[in-house]
Order: sequence, then structure tokens, then C-alpha cells
Amino acid sequence: MMQHPSFNTNQFQNNYGHRVAQQQQQQHALYAQQQQQVRQRMPQAHAMQSQLQHVHQPQQQQQQQQQQQQQQALQGGPGQTQMHPHQPQHHHLQQQQQQQQQQMYAQHDNGVQGNPSLDDEKMTELVYTMYNIDKREAALLELSKRREQYDNLALVLWNSFGTMAILLTEIIDVYALLSPPALTASASNRVCNALALLQCVASHPETRSGFLAASLPLLLYPFLNTTSKTRPFEYLRLTSLGVIGALVKPAGNEPVNAADNAQVINFLLTTEIIPLCLRIMQHGTELSKTVAIFIVQKILLDEIGLTYICHTYERFHAVVNVLGLM
Repeated sequence: MMQHPSFNTNQFQNNYGHRVAQQQQQQHALYAQQQQQVRQRMPQAHAMQSQLQHVHQPQQQQQQQQQQQQQQALQGGPGQTQMHPHQPQHHHLQQQQQQQQQQMYAQHDNGVQGNPSLDDEKMTELVYTMYNIDKREAALLELSKRREQYDNLALVLWNSFGTMAILLTEIIDVYALLSPPALTASASNRVCNALALLQCVASHPETRSGFLAASLPLLLYPFLNTTSKTRPFEYLRLTSLGVIGALVKPAGNEPVNAADNAQVINFLLTTEIIPLCLRIMQHGTELSKTVAIFIVQKILLDEIGLTYICHTYERFHAVVNVLGLM
């Protein structure tokens, strides 16, 4: 029978206790070494921390000063809204921008920056007011003063029922005052307001062709053929020249359209506008001469117009003689 060595319990306890004691001593020695390293590094950490404080302190002070200045600027100005401490700054800036825009719109509506803009409702009301004979003169004056503030005024005048007939009636009614000369300042101002609206139609790209097709510029030629040098007649001639000048300029802000330009030049040449402009260039005032010269220049710059002037000696001689007097 096989015999096993006896198991000594006391010997096992003594060996285990010795190993545990060795491990505890090693742990205590390692802990003491770590503590010593920490104590050695403490002065370096304090020095580094002090350096960082010296670096960040001026930046923090500067940021605090900027914040204080912004708060003072936001809270100290008269009539400005104070910013709540919990309210985001960008939200307050948006409010300021909205207030500035509202003030600008209010000033514009009150006429601080010139005449107030002509909105759709006001423009339509003024156009319909012309149907009332008693209020027509005031409506013509208001529309002519503010015609450049509404881009589609020409379309409304041309397409609305009866409006062009009213303008033409205002023009034809003045014929009786041309000869003998009996045009008053009041009548001249009224017909010139109608001519100013007619100029809008002549200069708009969508109404110019119809304006020429209806031969409406011919209604202005009696005004250009007058010779009286009184102020009402001079104002009438100058405004009529403005309508013709609007025809020879490019429509709106668009580049020159060769087809439209040829249509205008052909119409003016076949209706003998050149002799009327030459007469005004000789006997008119400075403003009338300037506009008449502009019309003749535009005709001469076009190949069709230049060919027409140079086609006969009489035409060429007449133009050259008048230009020599300028």
C-alpha cells in the first residue's frame, strides 16, 4: 500500500504568512516612493499654475472690460432697450436692427427722404381719380410728380380703360389756345402733367411699340411748331421734346434694341421731326435747344437717320448750317 507524506498544517501557515508579509512591505515601499515623487513635483506644478494665471489674467480683465462697455452702451443710450442679463446678445442686436429698419421705413413713409413711394393702392386710386373731372387736375399733378416711383405706371396707364383717352383729351383741349397765343400758366402746367405721364408710356419697353403704332407723337407736333417765347409756351415745348427724347433713348434700363430703335427712327423721319428740332435749335431757350440737339444726335448716330440726312443736298445743308450755329 502506497504511503503519502503527512500534511503539516503549521508549516503551511508559517510559509503563507511570510509571503503575505513580504507583499505588504513591497506595497508600503512603492506607496512611499510615489508620495515622495508627488512631493517633489508639487513646486513645479505651483510654478506652472502661477505662470498660467499671469497669462490668462490680462485676457480675462480685457474680456470683462469689453463686456462692461457693451452693457453700458446697450443700457446707457437714450431710447434704447436694456438687455436682460439672461437674454442672448445676438437677439438684442436683431432687435436693434429691426428698430432701425422701422425708423427708416417710417421716415420714408413720412416723406423725410423726398416724396413717399407710390404703392399699388395709392397709384390705382390716383388713376381712377382722373375719371372725375373736378379732381382730374390734382390727380394729374400727383401722378406726374411721383411717376418715377412706380415702375409699372406706364402699364396701368396704357391698359386701364379710358385712361389714355383722358390724357389725349387733355392734350387736344389746348390746341385752341395755340393760335392766337392764349396759353396761360395754369393750362400749360396741366397739359404738361399729362405729357409727363405720356412720357412714361413712351419710355416703357412694353408700351413703346403700341405708342408708336398709334402715332401718338403726332399729337405733340403742334406744340413743337409754336413760336411764342412766353414761359407757358416754352414749358410746353420743352415737355413735348421730353416725350420725343424718351423715344430715342433705350427703353428703361435695357440695352439698345436694334429693332425698336429702327422703328423709332423710321417713325420720326417719316413724320418730319428734323425741321421742328432745327427750328427749336435756332430760336429756343437753352433747355429746349439741349433736348432738340439730343434728338438730332440720336438720329444722326443711327445708320438709317444718317442716310436720310445725307440723301439730299437740302437736308444735309440745313442740318450742317444749324449745327454750325451751336
